[in-house]
Formats: sequence, C-alpha cells, structure tokens
Amino acid sequence: MNARAQPHGELRSIPALVARNAARMGGRPAYREKEFGIWQCWSWAEAQDEIRALALGFLALGLNRGDHVAIIGRNRPAHYWAMVAAQMCGAIPVPLYQDAVASEMAYVLGHSQSRFVVCGDQEQVDKVIEAEETDHTVAQIIYTDKRGMRKYDHSRMNWLSDVQAEGRAARQRLEAELDARIAELDYDSTCVMLYTSGTTGKPKGVVLSNRNVIETARASSDFDHLKPTDEVLAYLPMAWVGDFIFSVGQAYWTGFCVNCPEGAHTMMTDLREIGPTYFFAPPRVFEGQLTNVMIRMEDAGRFKKWLFDHYMRLARRVGTALTDGKPVGAIDRLRYGLGNLLVFGPLKNTLGYSRIRVGYTAGEAIGPEIFDFYRSLGINLKQLYGQTEATVFITQQPDGQVRADTVGIPSPGVEVKIAENGEVFYRSPGTFVEYFNNPESTASTKDAEGWVATGDAGFFEPGTGHLRIIDRAKDVGKMADGSLFAPKYVENKLKFYPNILEAVVLGNGKDYCTAFINIDLTAVGNWAERNNVAYASYQELAGHPQVYATIKKHVEEVNASVAQDPMLSGCQVHRFLVLHKELDADDGEMTRTRKVKRGVIAEKYADLIEALYGGSDSVYTETEVTYEDGRKGKLKATVRIENAKVFPTASQKVAAE
Repeated sequence: MNARAQPHGELRSIPALVARNAARMGGRPAYREKEFGIWQCWSWAEAQDEIRALALGFLALGLNRGDHVAIIGRNRPAHYWAMVAAQMCGAIPVPLYQDAVASEMAYVLGHSQSRFVVCGDQEQVDKVIEAEETDHTVAQIIYTDKRGMRKYDHSRMNWLSDVQAEGRAARQRLEAELDARIAELDYDSTCVMLYTSGTTGKPKGVVLSNRNVIETARASSDFDHLKPTDEVLAYLPMAWVGDFIFSVGQAYWTGFCVNCPEGAHTMMTDLREIGPTYFFAPPRVFEGQLTNVMIRMEDAGRFKKWLFDHYMRLARRVGTALTDGKPVGAIDRLRYGLGNLLVFGPLKNTLGYSRIRVGYTAGEAIGPEIFDFYRSLGINLKQLYGQTEATVFITQQPDGQVRADTVGIPSPGVEVKIAENGEVFYRSPGTFVEYFNNPESTASTKDAEGWVATGDAGFFEPGTGHLRIIDRAKDVGKMADGSLFAPKYVENKLKFYPNILEAVVLGNGKDYCTAFINIDLTAVGNWAERNNVAYASYQELAGHPQVYATIKKHVEEVNASVAQDPMLSGCQVHRFLVLHKELDADDGEMTRTRKVKRGVIAEKYADLIEALYGGSDSVYTETEVTYEDGRKGKLKATVRIENAKVFPTASQKVAAE
C-alpha cells in the first residue's frame, strides 16, 4: 500500500491553504459571482477576510468543536465561505442538495445532528422549519438572501451579513480563540461530510479528512497541470463530491478562480461569459447541450444545415486524432482548420467551451457517440471514474490516451484491483475515513487493509492497462441463455439521441431485453412545433404514433450497434414502451444526481414490465405522482408497446456461414 501521505509543510488543512493563498497571491481573483447581471469579484485576501469574519460570527453564536453545520443553497461564494469558516471553528460542514424536499432534508439534518444551518434563501429556510417537525437539533439558522425573511421569528435566525458584522465587531474578543482552533486542525481532522445519493437505500454520511481532500487535490491538479490562472464554473450541487473537490479542494490547492453563476436559468449565458479553462459536467449536461445543438440545426436554414453536416462528418473522421495530437494529412488538417473557422469555433463559443484546456465527465458512463462529438470539435474532454468514498478520483485518462470505452488508468497514488467476481476495488490517500454513525456499512465497504469495494464490475484491458467499467456489479447479470446482461451500456447508446432523455433496460434472467423510454420534451416538443403537431401534455406527446416510429428507429439503430459487441450482443432491445411520465426524483424513481433507482422502477412499474414480457400490444396503468407543491395524485394512461428489429450477432453470422 502507498506510504501514508504527510502534510506539505504547514498545509495540513483547508484553512491553512486559505492563509497561504492570501499571503502568496492575495491580489489574484479567488471568487466571482454574478448577481443582478453584474459580476462581482473577491481576491484571495478579500476572501480570507470574509471567511474569518464569518468564522468569528459562528463563534459568537456558540458554534462548538465537532458540531455539524448544514449548508443548503445554490453555488455562491458565501456558501463556500461558510464551509471553510465552519472548518476554522473545528466544526464539520455538511452540504445538502438544494432541491431536496423537506423529508429528505429532515433525514440528513437528523442523522448528522446539525446544530447550525446556513440557508440560501426563504425557500430553504421554510424546508428546514418543516423538517424540524421531526427533528429538533437545529440551534441557529443563518440565511444568505434576506428577501421575504422580515416577518420570521429571529430568536435563532440571522442574516449571514449580520453574522459577519458580529464577527468583525468581536474580533478582539474572539480572534485568539479562532486562531487556536485553526492551529488544532491537522491532516486527520474531518474536512467535510458528504451524503451519498442513496441509490439503494438511505443516504450515508461519508466522512472525508483533510488528508483525503488535500492529497487528492494535489495529485489530480498535478496530473492535469492546473494553475492559478485557470477558471472554473461552480454550478453543480454543492452536496456532490465532484463540486467539493473542484471548487474547494483543487481551487484552494492551486489558487484558481471559482466562478458562481447567477442561477440555473442563466448558467449557459454565464458559462459563455466566463469561458472556463477547466470544466466538469456529468453526462446529462453534455447530452442536454448536444440536444439543444441538434434542435437549433433542425431549425437552421438549408445552407447552414448543409455546412454543419458537411464539416461534422469531417470532424468525426479526423477531429479526435487532431485533439490527441496524432498525425493527420495536410489536406484534412487544412479542411479542419476551415471547419473550425466556419463551424466548430462558433459552436464552441456558443457552448462556452472556447477556452477549455481540460474537461471532464463522470458520475455516469457517457455514451461514446456523445463523447466523440465533443472531442471531434477539438475539446479535450476526458472521462474519470470516481466515488464520494474515494474523494472522487480512482482513474483518469492521460492526454493522448483518451477513449470513449475506458475510464483510463489509476490516478496518481491510487491502487486498483479486480476481484474474482469482476468487482473493482481501490485504495488511496483519498479513501474515506468512515460512514458517519454506521460502522457496519464502513466495515462492509472498506476492509482492514484499506481496500474499498466500488460496487462496479470492470476489467483492465490487456496491453493498455486501461480500466473498462461494464456496469454496476449488482446490475450486471445473465440473460436466460447465459449471455451477459449490462443495461447501462445500452441505455447510454439510446440516450445519444436527442429525442431520448432517459432509458431503463430490463432483461436480467429473461429470454430477451426490453426497455422503458422517456422522451426529451424539449427536443420532441420542438419537432412537434415544426410539424404542426398539437399536444396538450407530455403524456399525449409521448404516445403520438410518429414519436413511437422515431423512437423505434433509434432503438433499432442501437440494436444494430450492440450486435457488433461480442460480449454484450445479447442486450439488444426486443420490445419497448414510451413511459407516460418523466422519471422524477420527487417520485422516488431517481436520485438527486439523476441515477435511476432500478429497484423502485421494477416495483412501481411491475404491470408494465409484465406486459412487455407477456406479449401485449398495450397496457392500462395508474401511477402515483408528486406535484410541485407536494400533493400526490394519480396519472392514468394506456401505454402502447412496440416490437423492435434485432440483428444477428457476429457469432451467429459465422455459424450461419
């Protein structure tokens, strides 16, 4: 196992990195935030002053060592400051998903026993108050945006700016105490507690130490040569480990600037204005952007559409090779340069990707067609494989070794092994300390030697040493004939099509595979508008005959592609249906990070699954749904079932010959 990593000088905590950055690069931008259409900037010296003022305010309010501080809201400098201020006080930040409903919030607040809660706005305060009906641990609520808060009971509620003002006023009285608490922090002090998405059960609190975060940030920053001049956009949920390592761990280690958009509705505009050099997005973001590009091209004039199609054919042929620095003929290089001037450059500028030096995607496997589309434009998009329990990084793709079908080689300092059953195990300086108040799960996940079970099935490719992930180990199974069943592989191919938002492939232990399809309302709605197809609801559009015909074509194209894979050719989809509703986290069908809960789907839609395998052409169903205001209702529908063409596998072709 790797030698136990030691602190780099005095850099043994995140607050220590703040002090170093303020001393060495105090004038460089640390944070930007867009508010009311205007970008505001804080240097590292100013950020340190804001963080210390908030930490002193926390002390004045009675924050103790070891307390948990929940942080709920969108990406804002003040919320990142709250996390670091809590650490300065010897407390533990616990970021929560801002779109979580009150019941989900109640579980995390109760499980973590959070005494302080920092809320972004009135909506989050209301959810905390509702959550407190079942949990009464919260001593102080601090809100960032004071709009709508005037008539609330302020006996234990404060505006964040007032807490900072209180801290500044109490500086002489409390500064010595704050400095003493910062000095107590070491490499093994808890840095943050992040909750898992809860795909298979209740979320677990993953305890990460300063060692986990700083060593991972150092190694991954060195791997991609990140610099203080880099820019990132912080827009992903603060409760997600990816945002924490990019916007706190790596940002504080390298000193680069974290840019916070005004809101989800302005994210794409803000992305273009900032033009990040280092960018991370889960596959769903890249899928959504590709969908929007394709919609716009469908609406474009004939010449512009021809130009796009012409140069994209060239890009698919040589673009990836050029991105990887591989040899390409002079004529193709010249034509690609012209394509960059006319198509690729303007497109990257529209997406906000003109300056990206390093881009990553992770969280779910990305469809190879989507991945290759972006790389063909000259964007250095790479895949990484990671988990909350690993402080993100398990494997990464080195420049020049980027492929769509692997997740790269072990990250620096990480050891990876494959168990006899095909499950991937790792250990590293980023390996989590424990699951909070859950020694049984800790012991079942991490053994005495530090090896962690990922729950994913995979293998190392001979010769290259690259790891290939097949699927979640629990989701990989066998068809009735013994062939391999790996649903995620097929689902990602289906989601390449702009019309398909989500897919759930079924077939473990069955004679053949079937699928649930969710249409993308934006893409399909745009098609309906162009073709004068009237519809009153998602349900009506999803059941339209022409929509079914289009989806059937997509499924059959995927089947033709899957048939070429000797290992997974048995996963072709024989029958499918288009679901009458979108899968929704509020209905318990997905996690907040949009991972499908297969167990819930199997139970909730058992009647649809039975019809898929029973040979029916349609099935009547009633489904419970949750409205935005929390009310429950029933959605009634008759769902059509369609057969799809399947193709002979390579081995079947050989046998036939």
